[in-house]
Amino acid sequence: MGMTMTQKILAAHAGLPSVAAGDLIEAKLDLVLGNDVTTPVAINELSKFKKKDVFDKDKIALVMDHFTPNKDIKSAEHVKQVRDFSNENQITNYFDVGAMGIEHSLLPEKGLVVAGDAVIGADSHTCTYGALGAFSTGVGSTDMACGMVTGQTWFRVPSAIKFVITGKKPAWVSGKDVILHIIGKIGVDGARYRSMEFVGDGIKELTMDDRFTIANMAIEAGAKNGIFPVDELTVEYLKEHATREYKAYEADEDAEYDETYTIDLSTLRPTVAFPHLPENTKTIDEVGDITIDQVVIGSCTNGRISDMRIAADVLNGRTCAKNVRVIIIPATQAVYLQMIKEGLAEIFINAGAIISTPTCGPCLGGHMGILAHGERSVSTTNRNFVGRMGAIDSEIYLASPAVAAASAVLGKIASPEEL
Repeated sequence: MGMTMTQKILAAHAGLPSVAAGDLIEAKLDLVLGNDVTTPVAINELSKFKKKDVFDKDKIALVMDHFTPNKDIKSAEHVKQVRDFSNENQITNYFDVGAMGIEHSLLPEKGLVVAGDAVIGADSHTCTYGALGAFSTGVGSTDMACGMVTGQTWFRVPSAIKFVITGKKPAWVSGKDVILHIIGKIGVDGARYRSMEFVGDGIKELTMDDRFTIANMAIEAGAKNGIFPVDELTVEYLKEHATREYKAYEADEDAEYDETYTIDLSTLRPTVAFPHLPENTKTIDEVGDITIDQVVIGSCTNGRISDMRIAADVLNGRTCAKNVRVIIIPATQAVYLQMIKEGLAEIFINAGAIISTPTCGPCLGGHMGILAHGERSVSTTNRNFVGRMGAIDSEIYLASPAVAAASAVLGKIASPEEL
């Protein structure tokens, strides 16, 4: 029986000729990731281990992004603990204020993940790197601690769902709309502990940033990981950002999939996920008249330079609605600098938005945009659970940068077509 793309990567890292869905394996890791929220827990767990030295100081990445710049004393203490640990272990890839970015945008940008890698991170959206043809998945802080000292972890090999992408994207449709459409179709547990594998001639219509967005939200369908084939666009990205060797894996022709779905890009419309689950989707034509209080454009899902360009294109020469707070969060320092160079920052400020330093901030109700009781936000983030961004009775509507920017102008959920 053939193997899927994910299964081939796991087999290679386990030193096995083949694996099958359900197998329990131990696999070597190319990178272990932690942030300012999850790494302190992992460091505390290390006190229970006999071996406390990290397995490879170059294969650990610690990114201070959730509550940085520190929002309070507790977050400052957490970061200090990670900073001290990093210094003691001479961690090469430690990123703090001035160098940090949102982890899942920063690591590919820095070339720390390449095709064929096996990566774990103590953050659920570690699945983002599947856009590069890597196996990457989120784990708990205890597993992160084990990975830091052993360079290995265990997996139950996932079965897979195949998504055949065809057609071409219409205007204002992006990777965010693709993944929201898919989650709306299969539900938040539709891919539970399975690999979401994307194939088809329509993939060439998806930019790398589209693919990062889609892979990022695989976890919102309950998936173990999401993964794309390595094509010319992937190779071009890797050549630009990475110096390490990569390995492209392809699924066997007789690979087994639990289910197959066909997604015709040409039929999609801008899509919005209503409270309080990412599966609660409606197309922009079905939204109705929903006024809003806040717009957030950023996060590990949609904070890359292409997202900023799309938002700026919509906001250029326009003004944000009087009663709407608009918060722009570039995912990395490089994105922030490019925004300045291209004049996007000026467009945002002239429109009445604010620009934040790179941070996860409001996505998890951390800082830089907490919602009050009864408030509504359109957000390009990835989750809209109850109380996710603030008060328990606030509401989050997930959307693309294009829809978020148009909503900022009109003061209600809207498409750029309405401007």
